[in-house]
Amino acid sequence: MYQRVGQSAYKADLSATVHLANYLNNPEKSFKSIHVAGTNGKGSTSHMLSSVFQEAGYKTGLYTSPHLKDFRERIKINGEMIPKKNVSEFVEKHKPFFESNQLSFFEMTVGLAFDFFREEKVDIAIVEVGMGGRLDSTNIIWPEASVITNIGLDHTQFLGDTLEKVAKEKGGIIKEKIPVIIGETHPDTTKIFEKISLEKNAPISFAETLNISKYTSDLKGSYQKKNIKTVLATLCVLQKKGWNISEKNIVNGLLNTIKNTGLMGRWQILNEIPKVICDTGHNKEGLQLVMEQLSMESYKELHIVLGVVNDKDLASALPLFPKDATYYFCKPNIPRGLDASLLLSQARGFGLIGEEYISVKKAYLAAVKAASNSDLIFIGGSTFVVAEVV
Repeated sequence: MYQRVGQSAYKADLSATVHLANYLNNPEKSFKSIHVAGTNGKGSTSHMLSSVFQEAGYKTGLYTSPHLKDFRERIKINGEMIPKKNVSEFVEKHKPFFESNQLSFFEMTVGLAFDFFREEKVDIAIVEVGMGGRLDSTNIIWPEASVITNIGLDHTQFLGDTLEKVAKEKGGIIKEKIPVIIGETHPDTTKIFEKISLEKNAPISFAETLNISKYTSDLKGSYQKKNIKTVLATLCVLQKKGWNISEKNIVNGLLNTIKNTGLMGRWQILNEIPKVICDTGHNKEGLQLVMEQLSMESYKELHIVLGVVNDKDLASALPLFPKDATYYFCKPNIPRGLDASLLLSQARGFGLIGEEYISVKKAYLAAVKAASNSDLIFIGGSTFVVAEVV
């Protein structure tokens, strides 16, 4: 499993997924879909889109990754997780095929999701890319629209070490004559997307030009404004294609995203006194937005529970964190987690002061014990750190 283990579990090849889809009689052809890629914001964007479609009365599938607490969070219909029975029966039925073809965890999960969406006859499925786009297992769908939220330097060992290279990988979800919506523009990536869309004869639109002042979401954090723009631009394209989505559906969908979809971990307030906030932002661009949001909070003292995975670019991430906080360094409980002692030594080089703890739980409890009612505790650095606290 890539999320737990890292590079050794990653397969940059669509052939096994195509083989699986053929074996399952191509479930991906039985439902309409929206494909969402991007370095940051694709999870929030996918959940907001799902919420709006739910408000419009459509039976809406949602496929996302990774999960926080329960594997079944990845596969939902109208906010309800796939039943345990469906997961176990799917694995039991197809186990010989999985083993003989050495399918990856992610490939099997995509097969399960698409098979479930077909079985339940969803009207539409919002499908989030796992990593990249061009060679991601989800890239066998032929969607109503392709959405690329933004481009940043993450997973560079797989996707490339420049914005242009990453853009080409994520632009791999752009399909012949299928509209593509770009969330954030950048001089180095816009020309890539325009070139691919021209080659594919795919109408392209850019979300940044929209005025969204009258729209708000229950997903907190000022950085969600960019995701809301992306959602609105996508819905505008889909309305023109005949999807029956009203202004009321959009307003209510954005305001009830958490309620309708069960999304966790995006600027989530876990406690009020003392205030405890967690966020799954974990790469340079994502952390930059989260730290900007954190700087807007008022508190007496700041406590940060911090853990990361071992392939994280600490040289670009650690300088983003405030030096006037007390740190509680920890290792997320996965093989890919970076030892707290190594994180501590690296962090000291950037002026971040604190202690190491043997677990996320111990680090969090130490922060709670040390914090006064007027202090703020922030938990982050990795999806897996957040998962252990929520």
